[in-house]
Amino acid sequence: MLQSLPAELGEYRAEIEEQARAEGLDFFETIFEMVDFDQINQIAAYGGFPQRYPHWRFGMEYERLRKQQTYGLGRIYEMVINSDPCYAYLLSDNALVDHKTVMAHVYAHGDFFKNNVWFSRSNRKMMDGMANHATRVWRHIEREGFATVEKFLDVCLSLENLIDPHAPFVKRQSPPSRQKGPTAREQAEQRVVRYPSKPYMERYINPPEQLVAERERELEELEKKRQAFPAAPERDVLLFLLRHAPLEDWQADILAIVRDEAYYFAPQAQTKIMNEGWATYWHSHLMTRHHLHDDELITYCDHHAGTLATAPGRLNPYKLGVELFRDIEERWNKGRFGKEYEECEDIEQRRRWDTGANKGRARIFEVRRIYNDVTFIDEFLTPEFVERQALYQYRFDPGTNRVIAVNRDFPQIKQRLLFMLTNHGEPYIYVVDGNYANRGELYLAHKHLGVDVDIKYAKECLLNLQRLWKRPVHLQARIDDDTMLFSTTAENTVKQQKTSEELPKPAHTNIQ
Repeated sequence: MLQSLPAELGEYRAEIEEQARAEGLDFFETIFEMVDFDQINQIAAYGGFPQRYPHWRFGMEYERLRKQQTYGLGRIYEMVINSDPCYAYLLSDNALVDHKTVMAHVYAHGDFFKNNVWFSRSNRKMMDGMANHATRVWRHIEREGFATVEKFLDVCLSLENLIDPHAPFVKRQSPPSRQKGPTAREQAEQRVVRYPSKPYMERYINPPEQLVAERERELEELEKKRQAFPAAPERDVLLFLLRHAPLEDWQADILAIVRDEAYYFAPQAQTKIMNEGWATYWHSHLMTRHHLHDDELITYCDHHAGTLATAPGRLNPYKLGVELFRDIEERWNKGRFGKEYEECEDIEQRRRWDTGANKGRARIFEVRRIYNDVTFIDEFLTPEFVERQALYQYRFDPGTNRVIAVNRDFPQIKQRLLFMLTNHGEPYIYVVDGNYANRGELYLAHKHLGVDVDIKYAKECLLNLQRLWKRPVHLQARIDDDTMLFSTTAENTVKQQKTSEELPKPAHTNIQ
């Protein structure tokens, strides 16, 4: 059973909240509740919510967290939900200094949730939304049976990453009114290349038979685009399935639930480094300057150091985020930005550079508001920062039994880090044809932006897509510089072949 805060903690909470607002943090009302180890593991297994629909993966996650705590491999100190009001959970067995640290950490998370643009379209009432989803799934279970619904949930959850995280920011316009414009033949005529020539050379420079053939090709291409389904490559595969797959009503409802929750969690995945770095920055600032007593110092330092602990080759979002925020603050305080600083090639002069600009605090608040992890790293990661933090590429050397740095090249390290963060390290998949070869088959294409398709997982996803689409599904993907086509069969297997001129072309061929 959830418990409210004891009186002493309530007083500290009020003090920390007041100081956090005085420092410029802006957050929704935050409700703290006390839970024990078992309760916090249950809530964490549900993604931070006290109530979710039934599915075996939540039980599996609970067992993982329970064993992790039992064997001393890790523990959950806090949990906070992006909602209005904001809900946060405190572990009842924590020391007082841990409770104060967690509350400062939570208020910074609340500030990030409220003000970062990537959370601006998220559902602030998702606590109620999750409970509503659970109720709807239980109704389907009563009608269709537990095994049937759980099996269908397995299919949907294997595809939950096939969304477009940028879709909430796309402004949907009403269809334009039909106005008289150039006909298809007139458009084709405009697209035909006609070279300038003297009248007496016209027949030789622009042969009539060649112009006719080119005009027909353009007409054929325009007609193909006019009949394309979808009209343009669509990244939100789940939305395309909801609109066009032959699903029963209960199946469509469950797929809509999975898609809705995927969009809720998407901003958290897009801003993991920034969000944890921002919360760590502020709990460190508030505790060391305002709320840390002398007898709490050792415990605080021990637990704070544990949060920032990292190993060569491992990425700790808390460590990377807070150090990069501190680096930005220092650079803007000392004026280490702009054309003059960037063009300075004297290493010693750059090291001593300090114009007294004192713009660091304002800059990190601006960064917190408009960036996500990819743009954060792309904009602010510097060679000096990589060297200080030893963000090199490492491998284990069996000869010396040590982990050694094998790559210190900044452009390669930055590119590798961006590839890992872009789309959460997952490939970009688009629907390019919903009526492939005029057979009602689904054709997907992989847009290669540095991340390859993992065939082991792709095959199972294709089979699950076929279970929803009820027709064969194809995936065009780049594997080792070759363009391969993976297709499902009636026997629930996946065959692969190299694409060639003999294969029918999908509606859109410019996805690569």
